[in-house]
Parts: sequence; C-alpha cells; structure tokens
Amino acid sequence: MWDHAHEYSLAALSRVLRVTRQGYHAWRRRERSARACANDALRVEIRAIHAASRGSYGCRRVRAVLERQGRRVGKKRVARLMSQEGLRAKRSPRFRVTTDSRHTRVVHDNLLARDFAVGIPNRAWAGDITYLWTAEGWPYLAVVLDIGTRRVIGWSFRTTLETELVTGALEMALGTRSVKEGLICHSDRGSQYGSDDVTAMIARFHLRGSMSRKGNCCGLVLFSLTPC
Repeated sequence: MWDHAHEYSLAALSRVLRVTRQGYHAWRRRERSARACANDALRVEIRAIHAASRGSYGCRRVRAVLERQGRRVGKKRVARLMSQEGLRAKRSPRFRVTTDSRHTRVVHDNLLARDFAVGIPNRAWAGDITYLWTAEGWPYLAVVLDIGTRRVIGWSFRTTLETELVTGALEMALGTRSVKEGLICHSDRGSQYGSDDVTAMIARFHLRGSMSRKGNCCGLVLFSLTPC
C-alpha cells in the first residue's frame, strides 16, 4: 500500500486490498523485524555478487560465493531475493558460429582428403577454431594439431574472431617444430584461414594449403588431443 499511497487514496487501497485503516497504520508504526533487516543486507550482497559476475551468475552460483564469504544461506532464500530484485543469470547461446565460408578469399584444394591416420610427424597439420565459456564471456581458441602424433603444437586465445587468432596459433606451431617443405596445413574454409596473412605464412614456409569441402570442417574436434 505504501508504494502506491501517492497514486490512490488510503480509502481506495484499503477497500481493494481488504485491509482496515487501523491495521495499515499499526503496520506503519511497527518496527521492522530482524529477518527483514537481514534480508535487506543480503540483497545488497547479492546485487554486488551478481554485478561482479556481469550478470552471469544465477542463484546457485551466487549462493556459492556467499558461502565462501562465510554466509550460510539457503538456496530458496537467495532465489527469492534475486527474484524480488529482478536478478537472473544471462543465458548465453549454446552455439556460436566460428566458420564463415561465404567469402572471396583463398580456397585451397583438399589435399588431406580426410586421411587423418597419417602416422608420421610433421607431414600434415590441422587447424581449427572453437570457443569456451568463461566468466568473461565467450573467448575463442585456435589450435594447430599435428595429425601424425595427435599433439597440439600451437594455440592462440582471443576474444574476437580476427585473423590474428589463427596466425598466432600457426606461429607457435612453426616456432616449435622443424618444418619440411611440402607439409600440408589443413583447415576448414573459414575466412580467417583464407586471409592474406595466413596465405603469406603458408607461402613463406613452403607449406601446402589444404581445406575441407564447404560445409564440412576438418574434424579436429574428433581427435584425441595430447598437449605438446
């Protein structure tokens, strides 16, 4: 009633809410309970935790932070207070597009032809891009895999899908391996792999560019990966 007292008369509010005027005034004079005061303090902490997570935390994770801070509080209580404050976890998309093959950049023939059981080191590498969920959002991970050994020999981690994401991973791989002329460097048809920078790196180190057919990734996620 107090929230709407400036909009409607007390008589109208009492009639709609079926509350007597005497009862309303008695409630106004009554001191707030210890539980209500505790909830007010808890709301402040919950808002701070939710803001620190950039809106990504729901009641379960907010409660976990409170417990780490020494606050013992029930999940239902946290959920109720968050609901009253209009706080909820941001839902991120389950799938993010990392490959855009609709471009006019370089497209190499498929030299690998899905021959993933190469068995010989430094004969063929495969590159791919994926994404990982963190408290900071969805950063992207580019990886270079030696198909013959199933080892990750290069990687790059960035928040955007720029060409530097791919060139960074390829530079790491080239810096850790002794490369022979003719090594196959395979990827999907993503615009990053067809960029001028990647094409120049392939030419400079006398690699052979190779790309999967349109709509078919190189299959890197199916491999059993071993760190370099």
